[in-house]
Amino acid sequence: MNWLATSASIALALTAGAVGSVFTARSIRNWYPGLAKPPWNPPSWVFGPVWTVLYVLMGVSAALVWSQPESMVRTAALAVYAVQLALNALWSYLFFGLRRPMTGFVGLVALWIGVVATAVLSWRVSSWAGWLLVPYVAWVSFAGVLNYRVAELNP
Repeated sequence: MNWLATSASIALALTAGAVGSVFTARSIRNWYPGLAKPPWNPPSWVFGPVWTVLYVLMGVSAALVWSQPESMVRTAALAVYAVQLALNALWSYLFFGLRRPMTGFVGLVALWIGVVATAVLSWRVSSWAGWLLVPYVAWVSFAGVLNYRVAELNP
């Protein structure tokens, strides 16, 4: 695997996270703390490190897919990956930027579909690439349940 391409792929994933964090940073201090949340909501400090690890795993996974011979599945995996990166940043805008938890949940459902599709397509290109996305699928699944519960508690 090409380490320069892998580094660029990780940087791209982290950039999507940085775009989303612009919307998150504004609301995390003054809006989000005031929301009713379930007792199993993780402390705020957990989210940054978890998302950083996930973005690195996404980048490595995409680099593994990119490094494989060109095929229709590889092209589809990379295209869906790009869409889910955009949906990832969009969720932050919908939930934190607009301060609309239920709208965020709708966006998160779309993100979850994109993440699962990316994992399945990536797996078909490289099993390692697919495995690297399992924590992302798990976290977005958890985030979906959390997002829905926050939306319920804050109509």
